[in-house]
Formats: sequence, structure tokens, C-alpha cells
Amino acid sequence: MLGARRGVEGILSESFIDLTVLPDERLDRLRRTPSAGLGTTRLRPSDEQIAEVLAVCQRHSIEAIVGIGGNDTADTSHRLSQLAQDRGQDLRVINVPKTIDNDLFGTDHALGYGSAARFIALAVRDAAFDTMAMADMYPIKIIEVMGRNAGWLAAAGTLAFGCGLTPPIVCLPEHPLHSFEDLSQRVSERIGAEGSAVLVVPETMRWSNGEHVAGGAPQWVDTFGHPYYGGAGSMLAHSLGAVFNARARYDKPGTIARMAMHAASEVDLKEAEQSGIEAVRRLAEGETGAMISIIRLSGEPYEVRYGVIPLEGVANVERRMPETMIDSSGAGVTGEFRAHALPLLGTPIDEYEVLG
Repeated sequence: MLGARRGVEGILSESFIDLTVLPDERLDRLRRTPSAGLGTTRLRPSDEQIAEVLAVCQRHSIEAIVGIGGNDTADTSHRLSQLAQDRGQDLRVINVPKTIDNDLFGTDHALGYGSAARFIALAVRDAAFDTMAMADMYPIKIIEVMGRNAGWLAAAGTLAFGCGLTPPIVCLPEHPLHSFEDLSQRVSERIGAEGSAVLVVPETMRWSNGEHVAGGAPQWVDTFGHPYYGGAGSMLAHSLGAVFNARARYDKPGTIARMAMHAASEVDLKEAEQSGIEAVRRLAEGETGAMISIIRLSGEPYEVRYGVIPLEGVANVERRMPETMIDSSGAGVTGEFRAHALPLLGTPIDEYEVLG
């Protein structure tokens, strides 16, 4: 069994590592190691490079590929599978659904989301307590999270709020605010009622007219066409601070949220392993051109099974939060979201105490 360093880039450069020779103790440590042990890539291969991948597989007698990733990985894997079938090459391709954005179609949730959501839930809850204690010095706290065009990760910022603590204002891509004035009004109402305001905003936050809150052109656009802008959190902190004549602070966990093993969900880790096993089993049975799908059987007790969905139904399709998971304000979540997300966080989160 070969591992390709940096995904499809590793196949193109024939940079492989023989995983079968790794001793058990190294594999055990690898299971507890953050990020991607083999590395990753943002390369969108050209048609010529897709053909070269097939040629490399023939040279190395590779008959099956397990792709690990989200929408873009599904696109690459679908193209590989389709060209192999068109050419009559014996190459089977199965994807494992992994993205903290949780925006993959055809699966109850994506691997990685539960762990990142747990980190965000804990971080936002702790930030709320700190802001409540320091309200006279900085009554506004903004936490900027990853998540692209879907609000799953931002919504996770509400999941650890209990003991009478008011959940944060969540700016969801599915319900963009009309303007900065609209946001200011919500913050004003929250400060008036609570003495402080905590906001969770996506790094890609836009107003309802489509303009990114940080304005201007993106700082970078990847090969799949995804734009990356400057900090929404820093801009909002500066602007809100000026409006309220008070210090507004912002935190940006950024990629820390997706690599923090101290906050990893044991449910997420278990399902990642089971999804890999299921992918190999289905490849051995001759399946190809599909992604493993996690199918929820029940919420209490939490139970899932594993199926597949054709890659063509997953590639470049974003699954956003359904309206039934967003409350009437457009800046919070419903019980349906909590029922969906909480089991994915693993061990129940201990409640804090509010003195009042």
C-alpha cells in the first residue's frame, strides 16, 4: 500500500511512501498526529495531468486510489475515475469525505467537522465568559472562523452555551446581513440587554449584495477558483469599536481549529477509521467512482452506517445549512442543528457556572 505525498501532486511526481513497512508503534502515533500525515495539495490537475496520473498508476501497477478530501478532491477523483473507465484501464477510485467545512453533499456530515466544531464550540464559549468579565474594558468580541460559503462551522460556536448564557450572534453565509448598519443594530441590542456582545463571523463574510465585508479584491485565488480575502474579523472590530466608542477585540483561530488534537472528537476519529476501512472494502469488491457516505440511523443513541454516493453528485457541489437549522433571526440556530451537531462533538462538554 502506497501513500502519495501531497495527494495528486505526489502521484504526478511519483513521490510515494510504502505504508506497509511502517511498524505498529509509528502507525499508532500517526493516528494521534494532527493534519495530513502525507501532506495535501490545492492543485487542480489539467486534463493532461489527469492522463499522466493514469500513466503513473500503470507504471507502478496501482489498481485503486483512495482520495481523501472535500468538493475539490471529489472533482479530481471523478475525472480520474471517468477517464480510466473511458480508456478501459483497471483503476478504481473511492473518496473518503473529509472537510471541516461540512459542506459535502450526499453524506450526513464530513469527517473533520466534529473535531473542528468541538474546538470552535469551546473557544467561543470561553471567549464569551472572558468578554462578560471584561465588559467594561472591551464589550465586543469577534471570533473569525473558517468555513467558506456554508455556515456549519460558524454555527458550531453556539453549541457549548448553557447555564443561562446567551448564545453569540452568528453571521451565517446562508443569511447575509444587509449592511454594516444592520450588524451594528444587532450588536447595540445585545450590549443593551447583556452588557457585552460576542459575534462569530466566517472569514468569507459578505453583505447581502455579495460584497466581502473587508472590501476590495481577494488576496489570493486558488486553482479551483476559490477567493481568499483579508480579515473580516479585524475590519469589523475596528469599525464596531469606532461606532460604539469602545474597544472591540477579535480572535482568529484560523487553521488551529482543524489541527488541535487536544479538542479532537473521539466520534470523529472513530468514523474516520471506519470510513477508510469501508473505502478499502468497497474497492476490493470492484466499486469505483463513488464517495463513502455516512448515514445517520439515530440521534439518541447516536448510530451510523456507511454507504456510497456517485462522485459526479458530489464534485463541486456545496451543501449549505438548511433553513430548518437556522432560527428566525437568521443569526442563530434551532434545536434541529443542535441535534445534528452535538453527537459529532464526542464527549459531552462540561457546563460552566454564571454567578449573575
